[in-house]
Formats: sequence, C-alpha cells, structure tokens
Amino acid sequence: MGAMAEKMTDAQWRKFVSYGTRTGKLSTVRADGSPHVAPIWFVLDGDELVFNTGKNTVKGRNLTRDGRVALCVDDDRPPFSFVVVQGSARVSEDLDEIRHWATRIGARYMGEDRAEEFGARNGVPGELLVRVAIDRVLAERDVAD
Repeated sequence: MGAMAEKMTDAQWRKFVSYGTRTGKLSTVRADGSPHVAPIWFVLDGDELVFNTGKNTVKGRNLTRDGRVALCVDDDRPPFSFVVVQGSARVSEDLDEIRHWATRIGARYMGEDRAEEFGARNGVPGELLVRVAIDRVLAERDVAD
C-alpha cells in the first residue's frame, strides 16, 4: 500500500479542474430540498466557476431560486483524484456576458475553431450566465495510490 491520498494545493486543484475537457457534476437544490445533479461545461475565472445554462432547465430554475451548489470534478483513472467545491451561485441574463463566456467555454470543450459558433448559439435570450463564488474546496489526489 502506498501513502494516503494527498490534499492538493490551491495551484494544484485549479490546474486539475481546468485540465483538458474535464466536466463538472453540478448539484443544485430542488424546490422540495432534494438534490439534482447534472454534468456541465465550465471555466474557472479567479475565485469563481462560470458556466451557462438554460433559464428553464431544472438547474436553471433551481439556481434562480436557491444559489447553493456543489460541484465535483474527478479523474476516473488510477490513481484517482477529485475536487469538490461548494459555493453560492448568482445568475445573469446579460447577453454580452453570456456570449463572452459561452465562447470561452466553447473554446475549452470544442476547440478554438468552434468557439464562436458555440458562443453565438448560447448567447441568446433564455440562457443564463452562472457565476459560483467558491466557499469551500475539498481536493485530494492519488486516492488509491
């Protein structure tokens, strides 16, 4: 048996969640208090996570009503690492902001050549820009090492 899982430093967890096309699994709170989980594309902007969602999706409605969220990003290959962040979301319907961030997110997940297309598709009325102010981070690497 190797050493126990190691806590990541601030720089390590930021690099981890921003690596490649890792998605986040976002947990929001339904009206009845139960959790809802959905995979999302996101980018890190300083101390905030930024993503887009439709205003009328389950997560969009949940976030508009209750900003509490948790997000898990993990590497599913040995030796396994994960980051869980908790925070509070605020939503915006500013189309310029939505388009700007949708383009950045599109570049991360679909490549620079499709970023503008993604930004245009998502920078429309009915979409939300969500910013999650990060309150807590649990980040462990090499869990099974």
